[in-house]
Amino acid sequence: MSLEEIVYDYPLYRPPSEANSTILQVTLGCSFNRCSFCSMYRTKFYQERSLDEIKFEIDLISKYQPLTEKIFLADGDALNLKTERLVEILDYLNLKFNSLKRISCYAMPRNLIQKKDPELERLRNRGLSMLYVGIESGNDVVLQKVTKGASPSMIIESCEKAIDHKFTLSCMVILGLGGRTYTDAHISDTAMVVSKISPHYLAALNLQLDETVRSEFMSKFREPFSWLTDLEILHELERLIMLFNPTREVIFRANHASNVYSIGGTLPSEKSKLQRLIHELISHPEMLRPKIVRRF
Repeated sequence: MSLEEIVYDYPLYRPPSEANSTILQVTLGCSFNRCSFCSMYRTKFYQERSLDEIKFEIDLISKYQPLTEKIFLADGDALNLKTERLVEILDYLNLKFNSLKRISCYAMPRNLIQKKDPELERLRNRGLSMLYVGIESGNDVVLQKVTKGASPSMIIESCEKAIDHKFTLSCMVILGLGGRTYTDAHISDTAMVVSKISPHYLAALNLQLDETVRSEFMSKFREPFSWLTDLEILHELERLIMLFNPTREVIFRANHASNVYSIGGTLPSEKSKLQRLIHELISHPEMLRPKIVRRF
């Protein structure tokens, strides 16, 4: 046996901060898979892998990478698994890896809400410690137009639930998602939602549409969509940072491959520093990342 016997079901995604993590596919695809801006799992049907398959891969990884410290449970919907199945997987991971420090996965708001408090407590106690939640926008109209499948109140409830159960929470929002028509409402409401949640990590991405979902996005938006220019995106970013008033220190990043420029800092303590950098970028657009190399 060798690690080559693990055959990933592509495409395969993970958050940028999981670059050094071992990826273990416990589900394939996304059970919702209707967000109009997201093309990640459109080529897959949602499936839950058998426990035997998962254990086989854990055995292989533990044999050839016994000092594994971080594991990301893919694909986009690991938390959709029944709690008993997730507990079995977590217990087996803890049995096989003595150096394990973090187990993480994506989490949709509806999946967090569906888990009862004792279930989340069990998962946290078994080692699932970090969750990635896509907020995208705090504006209800924008969320409906991009068929997110969640409302601002659902998003707040789910994220507060995760924090209450001691999960490390990393959230994502998308600049430009409301187009020029909804830019003000998108940013002001998003700032309100993320301020209320105050996740441990917050990432701002830029809207980029894959050709496979572009027409769907435009038709579901139900009105002409006006793309923001790079400078307008920077103004959105500036307003988001200005209006974001977290109740705890939040590590903020806008360094995804989709961003016009990579910035980051701790908010609110470094708010002024980030604002100065954005002002400099607005004055020197030649510093921005070329559009041809940006991707979502």
